[in-house]
Amino acid sequence: MTQNESKESVSVNGNTHEKYEALIARCKDLEPVTIAVAHPCDHTSLKGAIDAANAGLIHPFLVGPADKIRQVAAEASIDLGPYEIVDTPHSHAAAARAVELIREGTCELLMKGSLHTDELMSEVVSRDKGLRTERRISHVFIMDVPTYPKPLFITDAAVNIAPDLETKRDICQNAIDLAHVLGVKQPKVAILSAVETINPKIPSTIEAAALCKMADRGQIKGALLDGPLAFDNAINKEAAETKGINSPVAGDADILIVPDLVSGNILAKQLTFLASADAAGIVLGARVPIILTSRADNVRTRLASCAVAALMAAARRSGTKETAGKPTV
Repeated sequence: MTQNESKESVSVNGNTHEKYEALIARCKDLEPVTIAVAHPCDHTSLKGAIDAANAGLIHPFLVGPADKIRQVAAEASIDLGPYEIVDTPHSHAAAARAVELIREGTCELLMKGSLHTDELMSEVVSRDKGLRTERRISHVFIMDVPTYPKPLFITDAAVNIAPDLETKRDICQNAIDLAHVLGVKQPKVAILSAVETINPKIPSTIEAAALCKMADRGQIKGALLDGPLAFDNAINKEAAETKGINSPVAGDADILIVPDLVSGNILAKQLTFLASADAAGIVLGARVPIILTSRADNVRTRLASCAVAALMAAARRSGTKETAGKPTV
């Protein structure tokens, strides 16, 4: 796919995905960002990286068994001529070497290839040789939902299984910092639960109220928070008005903070498979953004994930926003 082709409007069931096209277009004047791609040893992960390179978004370092990478490229008729291959014996070594390329400054971003997420993230969170910071690591889906008027951020649906209140504070701040980089000056953050009232029998409602008060006290910065809110009240003004909710967030949320990984994962996949949404994903809170792609991702989603990471890297270089906290090592 060429750079021009990647920016053409794409339609799914009659719905165009202009939100992702706008994200990708914002990168047209940026230099391609160097990315360490850990173990791109199947067709999907290798093609995703090369498609992003052909679109002018990234310059990949392909980290993994060189013979295997070349074999996959040959089978898929992919030209690896312009790209560096960093040879490692296996996937675990690829993860370690990819993280090392970040630490030594050779690459600015990290991208998951065909290895398991846990294998990559174990190297990222290593206390001695990883990419940890003072901020908890969390995942954000940047959803392009054809029936919603703007990008919808959902977090955390991939990293933190059952986050406590302190972790949810970092989950909120990571998503808010990302929204700022993507041009949302004062994101509206909806803390989701099953109901919109505080119920001691539903712990997520208590935590939602606490997060809102933390924002009032400056422990979460740069956004408007409200919660607890049920999903319908968070994204539909009529539903919010019916319940008598008077809030600048209700019905117009930019960011949805889910109670736990299970509910977030279900929500994101429901939007993907029932509402023809795309779900670009990125991990924040480490020294650099980390692109976690899925085998189910289409080309547009993979390019959008790379575009988001490239914009984050550009913001870090310019010093416009601290997005990852201070290194712990």
